[in-house]
Amino acid sequence: MASTYSYLRKSLSALMILAAAALGCIVFIPGLNTAEKSTGLTVHRGMGFMEIVGEMERGGAVKNRWQTILAGRIIPGFHNIRPGRYTIPPGMSNFSLLLYLRTHPQDEVRITIPEGLEQREIARLFASKLDMDSSAFMTAARARDFLDRNGIKGRSAEGYLFPGTYHFAWADTPEEAAEFLVRQFRSFYDDSLKAVAASKGLSETSLLTLASIVEAETPLDSEKPLVASVYLNRLKKNMRLQADPTVQYALGEEARLLYYKDLSVDSPYNTYRHAGLPPGPICNPGSASILAVLNPADTPYLYFVATGKGGHYFAETLAGHAANIGKYHASRSSR
Repeated sequence: MASTYSYLRKSLSALMILAAAALGCIVFIPGLNTAEKSTGLTVHRGMGFMEIVGEMERGGAVKNRWQTILAGRIIPGFHNIRPGRYTIPPGMSNFSLLLYLRTHPQDEVRITIPEGLEQREIARLFASKLDMDSSAFMTAARARDFLDRNGIKGRSAEGYLFPGTYHFAWADTPEEAAEFLVRQFRSFYDDSLKAVAASKGLSETSLLTLASIVEAETPLDSEKPLVASVYLNRLKKNMRLQADPTVQYALGEEARLLYYKDLSVDSPYNTYRHAGLPPGPICNPGSASILAVLNPADTPYLYFVATGKGGHYFAETLAGHAANIGKYHASRSSR
């Protein structure tokens, strides 16, 4: 009986050694289960480990998904793979494959965010370039906990999404992308600029609101101090701003030619109906527009109208404004 027990124990030990050896081969031998050439893999947000390995098998990255699944289950943490776009090198072991997917830097995408985009336009831009849903970005940019965490008092991050050219991880979350842009604004809006704003009685929200209107009115950096002076002069005289871009924002539509009936839209953003500044920014201004509000031109201007050639005519009086409107129409009719 003792000899039988000893035989069984030795046999079991031998089987365990063989199983461990087989497992070691499955996990650690290079090229046993992986492709002989580089393969691509896209991991979208929300994909589970089984789904990811199945995708690797379909794409030819692995020959037998169960070997990779086994390796992922026995090595702590290796079944947690981040979203991203990967180019998998050839001839890897199951261990090195999963380690690569766990530690490889995220694929980066270079994105230019032009000055003056609304946050909904930035959401669409991210959706076209990143693995991101535009509605999820909008939700993140309006979430109260996100706004509080980033010191934003308004109802959304509109105005704080600082334009520029940046590199984003392809799998960035909406919160990560929005927070990155807010940090760029915070980096630009330093203590010296805050001191200038305070000396002019401008809160952060009012500064960005004015800057967003300036941004929406003219693409010419050289004109922005002049446009800023017009709106600051009107505020000092308690005149309504009557800024067309605020009406466009109130309508919530894609940019188009405004009609007189549009000027009566019932919205706190309609500066034809409501005095003072609108509740918040109407787009995301760049540095030139922000600096223009902080350092406006010293002018008596209260009005401006497009020249029809990309710039604007400025006037101090209604009579001068009417004359400029005439010049605008003459310019259009002569084309």
